[in-house]
Amino acid sequence: MRIAEPTPALIAGNSAEPWQAWLALGFGRYDDTTRLVERSHYGPLRVQKPLYPEGSDICHAIVVHPPGGVVGGDQLDIHACVGQQANAFITTPGAAKWYKANGRVSRQSVHLNVRDAGSLEWLPQETIFFDAAEVELDIVVELGSEASYIGCDILCFGRTASGEIFSSGRVAQRTSIRRDGKLVWFEQGEQRADAISSTLGMAGKTVCATLVGVGKPLPSGAVHAIREACATDGTFGVTQMKSVVVARYLGDSSETAKQLMTAAWRILRPLLTGRDAVVPRIWNT
Repeated sequence: MRIAEPTPALIAGNSAEPWQAWLALGFGRYDDTTRLVERSHYGPLRVQKPLYPEGSDICHAIVVHPPGGVVGGDQLDIHACVGQQANAFITTPGAAKWYKANGRVSRQSVHLNVRDAGSLEWLPQETIFFDAAEVELDIVVELGSEASYIGCDILCFGRTASGEIFSSGRVAQRTSIRRDGKLVWFEQGEQRADAISSTLGMAGKTVCATLVGVGKPLPSGAVHAIREACATDGTFGVTQMKSVVVARYLGDSSETAKQLMTAAWRILRPLLTGRDAVVPRIWNT
């Protein structure tokens, strides 16, 4: 698993140029332990040491972006490969911040590969888009036979706590998930600041969240249980389509979004992975 090295001129020796960085992670199963067997990077992307808060069966990794925010023109590439029967959980230490574009588009590309009977949870904390950000996000997930995946994103448009609205800019997002080479989920869209008030866009809301689970079919009643646990005033919904379950939130609170997505994950995780939901301590700091 190797990614072509970026042009040296784009690395941060020149503050006038954007950052270009990549991170490649590999997880392998050895006896009863999932180990972080590859950890390579270029530019400002790192991963902290592997953690085992749930025991040796599943390896937790925390991806860190040392600059603390993404500016116009920055490009981040993250690749993770989970080997056969290995189990990995990847998150971030805090909210990701995407700043003003300054005439350049910022991009993040995430490519996740889970081999047969492996599992991966890609659960970064919320993403905040500052006013005038121009961002493109792309997630590609490839699953082997009997592999399972849970992914979540929480998108916040503007810094409402500071009184800043997302009055200009755009965010484009694309997600594709394949299982045994067959496409099981594809979604793409673009949210422009001037369309946030549209009923075809955000309907005037500032926060949206999506949780996607792929794996074995859920037992009857699972979707109903998620709906009951996440009952709100119409800002939350969940749908099951064969081997894919999708939960969504639309509102004005990132905290509410996190609470609802966590509640849905608590129910979904044991059903897809066979493990109880253990909330990472980093989410509470």
